[in-house]
Amino acid sequence: MAGLPGAGKSTLLERVYRLRGDETGPVPIDGGWVIDSRQARNRWALRLGPLPVRAWVPLVNATHVWWIARAVLRGEGVVAHTRGTWPHILHLFSWLAGRHGARVHLVLIDVDPGTALAGQVARGRVVTAVTFARHCRRWRPLVRRARDGAVPPAATVSLLNRAEADGLRAIKLG
Repeated sequence: MAGLPGAGKSTLLERVYRLRGDETGPVPIDGGWVIDSRQARNRWALRLGPLPVRAWVPLVNATHVWWIARAVLRGEGVVAHTRGTWPHILHLFSWLAGRHGARVHLVLIDVDPGTALAGQVARGRVVTAVTFARHCRRWRPLVRRARDGAVPPAATVSLLNRAEADGLRAIKLG
């Protein structure tokens, strides 16, 4: 699951899987795991609390990607919040899944930058203007490819607007 920062990825995972938001690791579900970057942030907050949050980012991102990769390497299903604007990560997950005969299915939550920024403010965690601008620049081409029906190396891509994402009630693995 991908979208601009503040698009509603964590909110969707929280609603669909009844996450509390205070989890410090992947959450087991029938057939796999739900992995949200907030889980890694919560895990590291216990140890890195006094440091500026920006200092945590590389460690949080590495932990989040590792948790997803580890589950995929074990051949387990994963519903994960990931950065669609980092194509090398999508290629990594697709390659790892392919080693187990599985495929990546991508869900994109497409909201305009103003809505995403409002989502960041509402959650109390705003990315820097430079980071947000970079995400926005990379997001538009990804959405164009999704509208054309393909985002290689994902096997399928579903493009949802905010209302469609808000109406989603289940994500089935397998």
